[in-house]
Amino acid sequence: MKILYIVPNINNEGGVARVLAVKSNYLINKLGYQVTILTQNKGNSPLFYEFHKDISLIDISLNGSVVNFLKSYKLQLQNSIQTIKPDVIIICDNGLKAFLLPFILKTKIPVILEIHSSKFVKEENSNALSYNLKQKITTLVKTFGIKKYKNVVVETSGSIDEWKLKNGIVIPNPLWFSTDKKSDLSSKKVIAVGRHVHEKGFDRLLKIWKKTIENHPNWILDIYGSSDSENSLRKLTAALQISKNVNFFEPTISITDKYLEASIYLMTSRFEGFGMVLIEAMACGLPVIAFDCPVGPKAIISNNRNGFLIENGKEDDYIKKLNLLINDSNLRVKMGLIAKESSSKYDIDFVMNQWQNLFQSLK
Repeated sequence: MKILYIVPNINNEGGVARVLAVKSNYLINKLGYQVTILTQNKGNSPLFYEFHKDISLIDISLNGSVVNFLKSYKLQLQNSIQTIKPDVIIICDNGLKAFLLPFILKTKIPVILEIHSSKFVKEENSNALSYNLKQKITTLVKTFGIKKYKNVVVETSGSIDEWKLKNGIVIPNPLWFSTDKKSDLSSKKVIAVGRHVHEKGFDRLLKIWKKTIENHPNWILDIYGSSDSENSLRKLTAALQISKNVNFFEPTISITDKYLEASIYLMTSRFEGFGMVLIEAMACGLPVIAFDCPVGPKAIISNNRNGFLIENGKEDDYIKKLNLLINDSNLRVKMGLIAKESSSKYDIDFVMNQWQNLFQSLK
């Protein structure tokens, strides 16, 4: 079977790129599929994650005004599809053009939209009237465009409700590694992973951490992820006078080793389609704490069992639960064991069997 993925870019350390690498490698190694990935990377090198050598990578260039951009997109897509002749096309794109694609791409080949984000994305400094108007228009286009797809794959049942999908299928992200190891949860270290963007809410985390270390001055927060151009989080850390208790690291391909060195995983995202880092941390035996943001964490965290799910924005409640885990090593161990057990339902063979069943049903 020939699969064509259409995705904005894969030359970054983001979750979509990682999941695509894991799934496409599996399709080739385990199922013998042929996989092509069409990107708009402006160059497919270097790649942060390892993609199988037999994957065909096609990079197209898109420039100009909106009209010229869409015309070029349509033409290059059609040319690529005619050349590849895929059996299934999968769109992995959270941007507006993914929701316009059903109107510009006419094909009898089954086309699936795969969503990795919340419907209601709100950016930093987004209270301006012009932004709110743009956001309303964008939401309307997405709401209308998504209905034109025969199948929409989302990662949680919460996304089905959020998008009000009648054509939705829930297939979670697969856990990309398997390990018998687990953290002994004895270090005075917590960890968070993600890009330094408004979506991930690290500004909220730093404010929470400032209040936490007032009672626990020997604990350290390690944040792994790409810095923004302004180094805004480092500046905020300095302004909060907590630099001695916070370390920043660029992305690492050996992130599992870093989970195993920590005792608690913290997420303060404003929105998440899924929350891949949560299941990664849980697989390493870490209890987790996250805000109940739209829409991913609630599907992964069983509150008071493998971690704590905090009402979104309730920073004082977050601090209380974090203090509880810091103070109670027995609770950390208990929750960590349940967390590791919970991660097993994201086993890659189980998840990819769901994808294979979907592909076979479209023949």
